[in-house]
Amino acid sequence: MRICVAGGAGYIGSHVSHALVNAGHEVVVFDNLSTGLRTSVPEKATFVHGDVSDPLLSRKTLKGCDAIVYLAASKDAGASMLDPIRYTRNNLQATMSFFDAANDCGVKYVVFSSSAAVFGESQYLPLDEDHPKDPTNYYGYTKLEIERVLAWYDKLLGIKSASLRYFNAAGYDPDGKVTGLERNPANLIPVVMEVACGVRKGMQVFGTDWNTKDGTCLRDYIHVTDLADAHLRALDHLEKGGATFAVNLGTGSGQSVLDVIHAAEKISGRKVNYQAVGRRAGDPEALWASGEKAKQLLGWVPKHSSIESIVETTWNAYKANGLVK
Repeated sequence: MRICVAGGAGYIGSHVSHALVNAGHEVVVFDNLSTGLRTSVPEKATFVHGDVSDPLLSRKTLKGCDAIVYLAASKDAGASMLDPIRYTRNNLQATMSFFDAANDCGVKYVVFSSSAAVFGESQYLPLDEDHPKDPTNYYGYTKLEIERVLAWYDKLLGIKSASLRYFNAAGYDPDGKVTGLERNPANLIPVVMEVACGVRKGMQVFGTDWNTKDGTCLRDYIHVTDLADAHLRALDHLEKGGATFAVNLGTGSGQSVLDVIHAAEKISGRKVNYQAVGRRAGDPEALWASGEKAKQLLGWVPKHSSIESIVETTWNAYKANGLVK
């Protein structure tokens, strides 16, 4: 298939793009490089520098494409509570503009980068696909709205889609083919890495009084290589006539903030300085997912998602960038 990966120069997008190229697909990476890196784009992929909100360039880029993988959105849940207008513009308006262009160009399949944030506070764990969806932050709201739009587009336009709900993407390609680091990262693991490297003097831990084993939040960390594999399987499922679906991508267990910090200290051999501060608005206490539906529907089983593998491959990427002295 000819596949356009919107946001394909970004952290997750670059891993997905490499996986698609390796699987023999014709890949077009469409990215404005606001957070992505040109060097992360596979050599065999066609690169288009532009924004998904540009209707003319979007249509030109999507001409002849069978499918899109959509990862072009702002993703900082905390920032979405402070600047909802930007998240409306980037995650709703720009996304809908791009889907409009995709429909005009006859795109048949969409794989959408969704999020565990659609669920909000957990009523039970692990979270399955039937869990109530009540986002506690505006970022999660934007993801849920696009999921709903895609369900309607299937009914009304015949566009088949897969909404993949990530549970904390982390890690780097184990073979070292992708080592591009995120700019100004906000997610826990890259922040921990920057502290271990000395790029940051320290970090904050938002809340140590949660009702968890060590008082810090629990999250389900999925290795980005496992996520890339899920995208391939989702596209294959749709191409073979599968119905539109939404699925959780998780390991079935949670790791705490302190689990991550301690793993980083063990693997790096360095102290990670942190300061405990108050809870952050919009943060759920604990989130982890059942991966049973993904296993049954797609045959997807995470193979690289131990916290040790995630931290070690991330540390290797930081070493590859010369940040570990």
